[in-house]
Amino acid sequence: MSDAVSPAPSERGWGKLLLALAAFLFLPHVPPFTALLPVEETLVLLLPALAACCLVGWWAGGRLFLAVLCVALTLRVLALDSTPGSFYNLVRGWSLLVAGGFGLACLLGLQRPFFPRALTALTLGVAIVLAMGIRGPLTPTRIGESMQVEFERRNEAAMAMFRTAVTEHPGIMQRMPESGPLLTEFSQRLQETTKTGVELFPSLLFLESLIAMALAWTTYHRIARTRLGAPLGPLKDFRFNDQLVWGLIAGLAIVFLPALGFIEGAGRNLLVFFGALYAIRGFGVLSWFLAPGVLAATLMVGFAMLWWPVLSVVAISGFVLLTLAAFGLGLGDTWADWRRRPRPTT
Repeated sequence: MSDAVSPAPSERGWGKLLLALAAFLFLPHVPPFTALLPVEETLVLLLPALAACCLVGWWAGGRLFLAVLCVALTLRVLALDSTPGSFYNLVRGWSLLVAGGFGLACLLGLQRPFFPRALTALTLGVAIVLAMGIRGPLTPTRIGESMQVEFERRNEAAMAMFRTAVTEHPGIMQRMPESGPLLTEFSQRLQETTKTGVELFPSLLFLESLIAMALAWTTYHRIARTRLGAPLGPLKDFRFNDQLVWGLIAGLAIVFLPALGFIEGAGRNLLVFFGALYAIRGFGVLSWFLAPGVLAATLMVGFAMLWWPVLSVVAISGFVLLTLAAFGLGLGDTWADWRRRPRPTT
């Protein structure tokens, strides 16, 4: 066994981590996220990544019991047929590929920070999937068909839940005579969201997998003393290699050059994936310049407004504008390096 990773005290508090875990596990079950996000049962992504961390930690001198427990929980969850169908099998296979790649990256790159390891795991997973698509039965057509069936099942479940809520609360029919057209509009919105979810399936799957690995990494360093590397820092310190801007440039070139129209879908997914990374980097820049807690409080208020019929439109517009501003800041940080400048004192 390797002793390259020295034991260290458990990392700081659980509060923010538990909130992040709750959001990651439960939001994909709430419409319209059910019609957009690729993986609804996100525990299938989280547990294999956590088990990979525990196995690498055991190899580095950590506790065997923790590794055995996490592997057993992972096998138990993956063996459940909570969502039968070929799509769920694809998700299970992808989660194992990513977890295996993440474990390998952690085992061979002890001096590297988390983010390059996670990108390496995603790259290995994509390479294996592409190889299986060329030489095996995992063709894009079959994946697309599985996705359509899965999203249709989710939309039917969401509509059934909406109809049940209206039926069990007749007062809604009296106060809202337009509830009939409202059901039709809700169904149309789900279909539109599903279309977007299918088109952006790869990039959204990569983002979900990246979040799962980040949560698994953080959870491991809360429950174990054997570190695999530096713990995740606060959002205000988030940055990555500036060379990743070429992924964004490639996406823009593919989308706007007519000669590359045959791979326009790949270009859109590149834009979404790298655009999301730069938006997160921009939120880090905002967090750096704002007073502690201001950004988190603003996001919490905006999220609460989403559940109010009138204020939800304002909240959605605000989130869109804030995300665009964060993307601009994150992209500009590649050259301007905003956080090297003095932080405002007032």
